[in-house]
Amino acid sequence: MDLESALQTFIAESRELLTEMEAALLGLEQTQDRFESVNAIFRAAHTIKGSAGLFGLDHVVAFTHVVESVLDRVRADKVRIDDELVVLLLSCCDRLTELTDAIADGQLVVQDTQPSQALIEQLGRYLDAPAGAITVESEAEAQVERIERASDGSEHWHLSLRFGPDVLRSGMDPLSFIRFLGTLGRIDWISTLADALPDDPATMDPEACYLGFEIAFASPADKATIEGAFEFVRDDLALRIIPPRSRVSDYIALIHELPEQPTRLGEILVACGSITERELQEALRLQEQARDSGAEAGTPPIGKILVDSQAVPPAVIEAALGKQKQSGGDRQQRAAEHRSIRIDADRLDELITLVGELIIAGASTELLARKRKDSQLIEASSRLAGLVQDVRASALQLRMVKIGATFTKFQRVVHDVARELGKDITLEISGEDTELDKTVVEKIGDPLLHLVRNAIDHGVEPAEQRLAKGKPARGKVRLNAFHESGSIVIEVGDDGGGLKRERILAKALERGLVEPGVALSDGEVFDLIFEPGFSTAEQITNLSGRGVGMDVVKRNITALRGSVSIASREGEGTTVSVRLPLTLAIIDGFQVKVGESIFVIPLDMIEECIEFSGEQGHDWCNLRGAVLPFVRLRDFFEIESPVPRRESIVVIHHAGQRAGLVVDALLGEFQTVIKPLGRAFQCVQCISGSTILGNGTVALILDVAALLAQTNHRHRSKSLSIDS
Repeated sequence: MDLESALQTFIAESRELLTEMEAALLGLEQTQDRFESVNAIFRAAHTIKGSAGLFGLDHVVAFTHVVESVLDRVRADKVRIDDELVVLLLSCCDRLTELTDAIADGQLVVQDTQPSQALIEQLGRYLDAPAGAITVESEAEAQVERIERASDGSEHWHLSLRFGPDVLRSGMDPLSFIRFLGTLGRIDWISTLADALPDDPATMDPEACYLGFEIAFASPADKATIEGAFEFVRDDLALRIIPPRSRVSDYIALIHELPEQPTRLGEILVACGSITERELQEALRLQEQARDSGAEAGTPPIGKILVDSQAVPPAVIEAALGKQKQSGGDRQQRAAEHRSIRIDADRLDELITLVGELIIAGASTELLARKRKDSQLIEASSRLAGLVQDVRASALQLRMVKIGATFTKFQRVVHDVARELGKDITLEISGEDTELDKTVVEKIGDPLLHLVRNAIDHGVEPAEQRLAKGKPARGKVRLNAFHESGSIVIEVGDDGGGLKRERILAKALERGLVEPGVALSDGEVFDLIFEPGFSTAEQITNLSGRGVGMDVVKRNITALRGSVSIASREGEGTTVSVRLPLTLAIIDGFQVKVGESIFVIPLDMIEECIEFSGEQGHDWCNLRGAVLPFVRLRDFFEIESPVPRRESIVVIHHAGQRAGLVVDALLGEFQTVIKPLGRAFQCVQCISGSTILGNGTVALILDVAALLAQTNHRHRSKSLSIDS
């Protein structure tokens, strides 16, 4: 494995672990099992430290070691974790993120240690260390002490290491693991074994490793921690660890070859040096005798026999049983890992582009086959179209990611902004398993961030006001996601004071955004806050009040072919609903024709197609007893062509609204590869993109949300003018 590739893996995994650490820290207050959460935070920090040690990133090792030490005291109930410590640990996560980003930029040696030192001094208070006693340099310069005489071993761990021949080819340095041990304790004696070297130097492979080590190690760490230091090289290492104050017979067990993956309790106990092979055989003999005698209590477990004979303490048996269960789980986990691989996002984008071109080429082939009226060619092109559709579905599925990772990032935002404003707010997340295209996820982050900050600042009231209104002191911000009609709906809600309809309307009248006397629905009034520069805030803060942001939110969502709406009740809260397409690359479309122009409507937004039967001069028709407003695409886009004798209405729906589109002809379903419009056409209303048809002509994709808004607005305006 290339070392640079391994470093990139370290960077990616460190970022994932830091995200998990942050989420666990923010969720400490809500979780019922705080001990397990603290363990998860500790494991993440320990893994980062161990991985950094392999690459010689001493500044990361030193900093993380102090963080780990504090977490270790929390695990031992020597330090109580409170809000102040959580904030400090979150700052440590931020610092580790900065160090990781610097490593990603090629800065393997930190230039400015002051930020790390400042945090270490704060952490030192929880370690009962005098000011300045812990420094980045002192932790980073842990040395391996070599002495010529052997220790008696009574108070030492004994480590027996045999590195595999391919460890160097895997990008691992055996000495880096030994150096890392210095951060866990003190190496009092080390013997380097070269017995694996070939007799003939000419046969020696310069890229192979022939070394082994016998180490006497003084450390307060437990066996799992010491073993974890070698986690990243276990596939290329034969490791034996003998605890302090062990019997001589335990060292004899070193010469026995250990099964590669011991899963039985007795084998695990022999492997960890708790018992010898002879003691295991004796216990098995006693178990066999009990089975043969038909004892009333049944055959005793091997663990009970060992405890009764005082060969092993009960705690060791419990640990071995836990390891036994873990061994089976680890095999399943490794099997699952082998079934998944990391793929560069750019390669996925390239795949989708190629699939799109394949769809266009397939449509062209099918069109040529129908023109030639060759039945065999038509059948072959039909089979090809089916396969292309399957490939397209699989390729799009590869790009689908869960939105939960994006939602989780807002835990930190809510925590920090609420503290800044002096509010007590919690974030409730639901629908985190909802999937959508990775491109949509990447581009929706900033608009959602603004909506969440807006809910915290404008929505949720301070605790005193909430208590005065009979509400709980702690406010709630909600994030929810779900699929609906081929789209994803993301809701950002709060249980705050809600929007003040009359104040918004008064501000809109003052700025001339609406005409006096015009009746507006609640939705239309609330939509006014998306106007550029619109704000009802009485005070300008660091977060809001300047009227900048909500218009950008709507513009960014519209650029994703999405829509945004607001529902609010004064005194109860506000919910902003963002509706987005599941993918921005390929959709199932339905072709319609108006004059010589062809348009594509997203198939999942079509309810039905009916024959046009509207009366002359009306912009609505009777659809099974219900009023259906419609718009003539010919008039809307000013298409000059003769009106055919027979027209059709395509009934479309979106976000609870319904309308009809009057077209000349229905051309049928079509797999639509979305092509963006050029800059010159980006201001065209109700068009969200274009596509290339099988014959090479360009068809425009209709923006159904914008069309519905236009249609309903025209219909409502005409109704109001008639009533007046």
